[in-house]
Amino acid sequence: MTTIARAKPDSVAVAAVDVAREALLADVDDPRDIGEHLGHLVEGERVVTHLFACTRRGYVGWQWCVTVVRASRQKHVTVAEVVLVPGEGAIVAPEWVPYRDRVRPGDMSPGDLLPVDDDDPRLVPTYSFGDDPLDPDDKAQVRQVAKDLGLGRSRTLSPEGRDLAAQRWYDGDQGPSAPIAQAAPDQCTSCGFLLRIAGPLSEMFGVCANGDANDDGRIVSLDHGCGAHSEVRLAKRHEPQPLPEPVVDDLDATQIETF
Repeated sequence: MTTIARAKPDSVAVAAVDVAREALLADVDDPRDIGEHLGHLVEGERVVTHLFACTRRGYVGWQWCVTVVRASRQKHVTVAEVVLVPGEGAIVAPEWVPYRDRVRPGDMSPGDLLPVDDDDPRLVPTYSFGDDPLDPDDKAQVRQVAKDLGLGRSRTLSPEGRDLAAQRWYDGDQGPSAPIAQAAPDQCTSCGFLLRIAGPLSEMFGVCANGDANDDGRIVSLDHGCGAHSEVRLAKRHEPQPLPEPVVDDLDATQIETF
């Protein structure tokens, strides 16, 4: 078992509260932003950080930190750093998320561009790279050959990209766990409005072609379902009641005078 030795508090550095406050006053524009002394932290051998409350508007819970250091065999401390840091319960900005990771389906507007990286694992070249190992841009070579052969696209979906899409669809609103599917009388696999798709996902998904359904034109799992299933029928008690025979009113003003 390894024992970690902790630095002992340096009495001179711990007592240097006034020195820390003077350094803070010299660094902060408005002295009203500096509150009471909150204590200290022992950072290392002869290194102590003094904490002061921050009273600046908009910085509730933040603290001023002034780190002082005493060199060996010296009687006075030296100010090493003055910073403002959030304390417990402080209001801070959320962790930064890159724009590319924040984009969600439906966020794009007409004219927006969302480029895909050349090394995106969801895509693979339609065929192998060229034969020239000295070509500095093999991917550009692939695109040119694909264009010449009329293949239409130089990259296609990789197995990883296909699996990610299948899992996303299956877990989404067009999968079996959606509330509308849980309440459906039957599954899409037996619905006459289901359009079959080709490829490796054909055994799991199809496209809904029912214009009255919520999922019209969308990929649905075969075990999805909704109330617009082609074979759904209403119970007799739920069927609309037939209207009575119409009654024609032929009474006019002439007939009224004869009464």
